[in-house]
Amino acid sequence: MADRIQKIVTKLPELKSVTGIWETADRSLARGDAAFLADLGIALAGAYASDAGRMWQYGSVFDYLLRLLSTTPGAGNVAAALRLVSSTEAADRKLDRYAASLLASSHPVEELAVAFTGNASEELRACLVHEAVLRGADVTETPGIAGWATSPHWRHHPLGWLPLALSDVEGQPDLPSYSARGGSHSMPFGSLANRAMRADAGAHVPSVEETTTEAATKGIGTAVANWAEESNGRIEARVFDLAAPLVAESVPSMLLGLGLECLKSAGKKTTFSVAACPPDQAWRVLFAAASTGGAYNSGARGAYGRLAAWQSLAGLSGTAEGAPAEEVEACARECAWYGFGADTKWFERVAWDIGLTSVSPGRRRLAVLAATDTD
Repeated sequence: MADRIQKIVTKLPELKSVTGIWETADRSLARGDAAFLADLGIALAGAYASDAGRMWQYGSVFDYLLRLLSTTPGAGNVAAALRLVSSTEAADRKLDRYAASLLASSHPVEELAVAFTGNASEELRACLVHEAVLRGADVTETPGIAGWATSPHWRHHPLGWLPLALSDVEGQPDLPSYSARGGSHSMPFGSLANRAMRADAGAHVPSVEETTTEAATKGIGTAVANWAEESNGRIEARVFDLAAPLVAESVPSMLLGLGLECLKSAGKKTTFSVAACPPDQAWRVLFAAASTGGAYNSGARGAYGRLAAWQSLAGLSGTAEGAPAEEVEACARECAWYGFGADTKWFERVAWDIGLTSVSPGRRRLAVLAATDTD
């Protein structure tokens, strides 16, 4: 087998198509030889991982091997996939996040327990815990996982802040589906509700003072930061204090009067709409933006996408920094939430457009998140 693998490794840079290697992997796994796929992936990583950005053949074959192992039923395939991503040659934090999403999407949570007893990084384990939670698993009762998930030793990890069960505001998250040859996911962007509110020229709009800080901008925009950092996205995240309580009927006029970049010229010659939405719908949009990414990237995957959605929800609702998830959810449920959209030059109007605003329980604070991306 070693000679067979070495031959593939040597010839890889010369190939115009890698489908032949895919087919070899398919046949090997059909015979139950998951070890061949893991060994091939490790050998390829050892030879070409440092040139991955310039060598499409390596990226294509390695991804296929990992996807095939991770999405094919069987505990042996889980073990082989874990051996591949945990090898010295391939190990990488982003790879851990990706592998965790693949594995949790395709295997019973009980089969994932091997990662918590064998050779796997703390990063991979943390991601597996929350990828499983997103799929409704009770990790606190799963043998092999419960001890690690409930122990205090990993609470310093960023994902340690997240609850070990889905909250009401998270509902049943939209999650990607994977196969060896690709994947798909929902895109719940655009309009956030069915019934739009109209701006009323006679509506009472209280005076405002912008109170946006760098920390507030970062916190509110966490879920869509990957759109700007890894794709072509733009983000506008701002906070305003109001001199008097804002009634629901005045929200459209209020938004038009804030001087937002995303709404320049809106409501005059261009379409502008505002609609009330529940906080769980806002979380769903934030989670999709964070976990699946924009036009040219794949997002943070499920575990870190969940964290980013909570962080944006906290920023939009005005929850105190460092507050537990239960407090963030309680505060978010007391806020009034609205989705908005406009046919302005700021929004790309392709497939990735977000307009969200929240009004605090006392109706004296308004936060806005707008994001757009294009291919």
